[in-house]
Amino acid sequence: MPTPTTTERDQPAAPFLEDGFSASPEDVLRCRTYRLLAALLARAPDTELLTLLASSKPRELGGDGLEAAWAALAAAAEQGLTRDLEREYHDLFIGLGRGELLPYGSWYLSETLMGRPLAELRQDLVKLGFERRPDVHEPEDHIAAVLEVMAALGETPAGLEAQPSFFERHLKAWGRRFFEELATAEAAAFYRAVGLLGQEFLQLEELYLDSSACT
Repeated sequence: MPTPTTTERDQPAAPFLEDGFSASPEDVLRCRTYRLLAALLARAPDTELLTLLASSKPRELGGDGLEAAWAALAAAAEQGLTRDLEREYHDLFIGLGRGELLPYGSWYLSETLMGRPLAELRQDLVKLGFERRPDVHEPEDHIAAVLEVMAALGETPAGLEAQPSFFERHLKAWGRRFFEELATAEAAAFYRAVGLLGQEFLQLEELYLDSSACT
């Protein structure tokens, strides 16, 4: 399956093309936001990504809340250049035994790790044609991996059609709750802004994908 290794800086400025398919500007921005969130949650950001975020301008993606969240992330990235974000990431998601947060769908949906939600996710990933890379050690229901799948689905017409169902089954019920907890986590400084962006983005995604599923 795709792993959260790409970030917004890796993406083309124009809509991507695949076999003559041109995504809408809105879907390109959605894809980039999913990939950025995935990258930030897969590992602590490096200096290059922080510098890029610090110099970015708020996106016009619909809604004052989302634009404010982008601005907060840019400010947090500027401050993060002088902080030990590796330590912050470790305390939040790894810890000694476990981090402050457990970023797995199974934990949020069933309060267990490697539970039924993970099995159902794996079944759907196989149906969608995703394969797990041998160098990936986290289970597929890690928030970064689920976000990366949402981004990958936005790169083909069939994937865009599958996005609403995948979101409904594997992200809607727990994604915003995870970001809400991240935004208020004791160990979070830079990652509070990541949590805020995730909350605002997924709130708009629920509305967007609900309307897409009905058309």
